Amino acid sequence: MNYPGEHLWPGLLGHFLIVLSFVASLVATVAYFKSTNARLENNALSWKRLARISFIIESVAVFAVFGIIYFIVASHKFEYYYAWNHSSKDLSASYLFSCIWEAQEGSFLLWTIWHSVLGLILINKAGKWEAPVMTVISFAQVCLATMIIGIYLGDAKIGINPFLLVREVFQDAPIFSRQDYLSLESMQDGKGLNQLLQNYWMVIHPPILFLGFASTIVPFAYAIAGLWKKDYTGWTKIALPWSLFSSCILGLGIMMGGAWAYESLSFGGFWAWDPVENASLVPWLIMVAGLHTQVIFNATGHSLRATYLFFILSFFFILFSTFLTRSGVLGDSSVHAFVDNGMNWQLIIFMAVFLLPALFLFFKNYKQVPHIVKEEATDSREFWMFIGSLVFFLSALVITYQTAFNPIYNKITGATTAAPEDPEFAYNKIQIFVAVVIGMLSAIGQYLKYKNTSRAFFIKKMAVPTLLSLLLSLIISIWGGINFTKHGAGFLGAIHLAIFASVYTIVANASYIWLGLKGNLKTAGASVAHVGFGMMLLGILIASAKKEVLSRNNGILLNFGKDSKEKPMENATLIKGLKTDMGSYWATYEHNDSLTNFGNINYFKINFESKKDGDKFTLYPNLIRNTKGQEGFSNNPDAKHYLTKDIFTYISYASTIDREKDTATYKPYAVKLNDTIFYSTGFMVLNKVTVNPNNEKYKYTEADTALMAELKITSYDSAGYMARPVYAVKNAQVTVLPDTVFSQNLAIAFTKVLNEKEIELQVKESGQMIPFVSLKVYEFPQINVLWLGTIVMIIGFVMSIWRRVQQYRAG
Repeated sequence: MNYPGEHLWPGLLGHFLIVLSFVASLVATVAYFKSTNARLENNALSWKRLARISFIIESVAVFAVFGIIYFIVASHKFEYYYAWNHSSKDLSASYLFSCIWEAQEGSFLLWTIWHSVLGLILINKAGKWEAPVMTVISFAQVCLATMIIGIYLGDAKIGINPFLLVREVFQDAPIFSRQDYLSLESMQDGKGLNQLLQNYWMVIHPPILFLGFASTIVPFAYAIAGLWKKDYTGWTKIALPWSLFSSCILGLGIMMGGAWAYESLSFGGFWAWDPVENASLVPWLIMVAGLHTQVIFNATGHSLRATYLFFILSFFFILFSTFLTRSGVLGDSSVHAFVDNGMNWQLIIFMAVFLLPALFLFFKNYKQVPHIVKEEATDSREFWMFIGSLVFFLSALVITYQTAFNPIYNKITGATTAAPEDPEFAYNKIQIFVAVVIGMLSAIGQYLKYKNTSRAFFIKKMAVPTLLSLLLSLIISIWGGINFTKHGAGFLGAIHLAIFASVYTIVANASYIWLGLKGNLKTAGASVAHVGFGMMLLGILIASAKKEVLSRNNGILLNFGKDSKEKPMENATLIKGLKTDMGSYWATYEHNDSLTNFGNINYFKINFESKKDGDKFTLYPNLIRNTKGQEGFSNNPDAKHYLTKDIFTYISYASTIDREKDTATYKPYAVKLNDTIFYSTGFMVLNKVTVNPNNEKYKYTEADTALMAELKITSYDSAGYMARPVYAVKNAQVTVLPDTVFSQNLAIAFTKVLNEKEIELQVKESGQMIPFVSLKVYEFPQINVLWLGTIVMIIGFVMSIWRRVQQYRAG
């Protein structure tokens, strides 16, 4: 059957290119493998030449696939399931890229693209290590290509084809028995982008995060190459810029995710130990551990075995996190995990084909990997760097256990093991001590020398930074209002210890730049990164410990439902136009439909005024209509940013949510002047009808045809109100402008002129007439210390990468 209007060539070309990328990456893998094992140099060069050509073809193919998918989405080719399921016509152009990586296929493709970019760089820069390293990366491209190839072997489906048509996905749907199905209303628009992804961070955060994911394969590949070629030490210096780069980019991607969560999610913060957050944090912790042991080995010859293990496990946990987030295991415990698409067996094989051979090579060569029998001296830099790396690694294992055990156990057994009552504290009560240890080690590590350190030298160098840090941390703890007693005195004490450790990291490393390095910034990358890391810890501790709920309830309690995490006493109810006391602030809800409603996003204008200094500002938290067939809205926060704090708000409920469910109807009344209409709590009288009213609300002239009914409303408690609905005619079009008396739950419309003396009024009574919002407001003190610390840490990483690259070029 022919289907007029379908554009089949993009899909046919796109799927051909996917198959081409699979074949080309397979050829590249075999050719690089042959080149690595070739005994004759000419054979090695011939195989390498074929491998390079194949990898370039594969890279061009995956970029072309990405371009075709973007074309399908941007041009609204809704015959394709990808466009229909992930986009819509009313979607802002800035979010078209988000549509691509909303889908599993798109995120796998993004991952593949970054592998291609990294591989092309390595072809030019890896030198003698090119063949073994690129064998690993090419094989990863083979595995990733199978994730989007979308073919069947018997009954087994391999991958998800991103170029499927809607009629191929829903083959039995009756509409596809029609040749003109594309002309039907249901095919004129797509289901839209997930409402939580309609944020600018979701345009830039996923590409950075997936670059971080992809980059972990490079240190892994170098480690495998070293074991494979039995050149156990030759790769560590050339690979150091790559492990620095991976730590930098993956860390940046994680913190961008924190910024997205802060701006888009309503849990009131930048981190909630969400399983998907943890799935990216764990590989970063292990990569940083491997980075430090790699530096140790390059300086002293210690910790090479640990370096191998950390780089192998860092990449494995990237694959494990992929399994967790795409297998449906985390579907009930994470706000942004993918659902099960029937690819679990592929994901498990993906993990196994990298982990098992890597561990086999590692343990087979374990005794041959150079190892200094003599233990590191306890007063040496390498000893405490290794301890810090071990703490990072153990922290990663604990987080993995807490994140993955219950979901996987429940998935396998069908059990319903409950998560901790306070999941955040379950992590925090352990990780707070990790922060203390890492902060202390980051502070003292730079002052220790490799091999051994004189006690007198160490004390002399550390005395001033230690005393200054102690003084500053005491000032913060005592006069900074750190009184977080929610989890008892013991946890509060740990917070104070962590504050000292983070301040110590900042002060000691800043001092080291000027005292130890004599202000030589070229070699200060590690110290700058540690300063940034200390600032991040300090910002996290202060913002979390001093986070304050400002929106204490003013007496109008809402029932959010038994499944809601919202606490009624922490949500202030704001009536439209009514100035409401909110502790340190006055807040007024001044929603203006003509200015603030844009399609599926409903903005709410909230004015704030500080009681302390009179500072005024306006925030626009919004509700986004849920997509994908879901009912209701999702809340998108807004925040006022100050140098020392953020005022963070989101709408926890709005009367507009249920207005669509309002079942009250208008009742018609035929009335003459001075007639009375009764309603449940009072009555109204038609006083007069004015032709072409001209007042503060309506501006009509003699050229118009408009009538305004004026009604005096009296409630049973003798309160008086006025209502002025309007009936207007222009260009043979009737316009009815109702008037609303919110305090009486009344809406009144002037709908007809029956004769010279009689008009029709329609009256509706509804308890949902009064516009209001329930607002959650937090104050986050010193939150900018966290974001600034992230920037400083990244700058430190970049400085270190630049230095190591220059060292490598200099030989």
